[in-house]
Amino acid sequence: MELLFLGTGSGVPSKGRNVSAVALQLLEERGATWLFDCGEATQHQILHTSIRPRRIERIFITHLHGDHIFGLPGLLGSRSFQGGETPLFVYGPTGIRSFVETALAVSGTRLKYDLHIHEFTEGVIFEDEQFIVTAKLLDHGLPSYGFRIVEKDLPGTLLVDQLRALGVRPGPIYQQIKRGEIVTLDDGTVIDGRNFVAPPKKGRIVSIIGDTRYCEASVELAKQADVLVHEATFRAKEAHLAHDYYHSTTLQAAEVAKRAEVKQLILTHISSRYQGEMCDELVEEAKTIFPNVSLAFDFSSFPVLKKSAE
Repeated sequence: MELLFLGTGSGVPSKGRNVSAVALQLLEERGATWLFDCGEATQHQILHTSIRPRRIERIFITHLHGDHIFGLPGLLGSRSFQGGETPLFVYGPTGIRSFVETALAVSGTRLKYDLHIHEFTEGVIFEDEQFIVTAKLLDHGLPSYGFRIVEKDLPGTLLVDQLRALGVRPGPIYQQIKRGEIVTLDDGTVIDGRNFVAPPKKGRIVSIIGDTRYCEASVELAKQADVLVHEATFRAKEAHLAHDYYHSTTLQAAEVAKRAEVKQLILTHISSRYQGEMCDELVEEAKTIFPNVSLAFDFSSFPVLKKSAE
């Protein structure tokens, strides 16, 4: 699991930062990529990475401001032109269906894959045997949402060395033991499979917060997350601008991380007014409240490490 930032700027693209998009790489977990927001030229940014558009399985949109959605029609079309045939699921606030369907219809774009568009409000918006994604409304000029992506606990590994010590050779019986079944060996010994499986590994938690002022919903979404991705459009002394434009400062993002007891904070959605050494100052500012802070740049990548068994 890895977070790969494709665009880290706010509002409009600049020479150093494209507009919002971040990929959650789940290649080991499910051979897929999930995309969060899709600002203008996201498909151009993808060309500079190892991401394959046909492997993009789900796209989650935080809100409908242009710097978060204008890249979506182009990416959807290119995915089809480049051989993408597997279904694609797009999740977004009310209005995302109209935006996508109108853009595709007016441009005469025909997709070779099934496109499923889900408009959501708050609550669980996706769940399968591996992951659950929850959305909560934030505080922004348009309805803007944050996401909590929870990996479900992973089964413990089979204690193969202990089984071999008992003379149990690999075979179908290993699957029975891993399922925790009671099995009888050839010599009549009865063993409880539950005693030969390590404790389950806790799943990882990633929180990705859309554009917002400081609010309680951000803290709730980030609670004890392994990684929190939070906008930090302005530095602390420009808090009045952050409030007026429905955004957050570095200190507010750090306060969310501290209160939520996350492990790592990654700042993104940075105003183009901050260049060079000023970017270092943004990190140092946030670190006065929360120690483990990184600033995302376009094409920055951050692994989300597996947890040890508990």
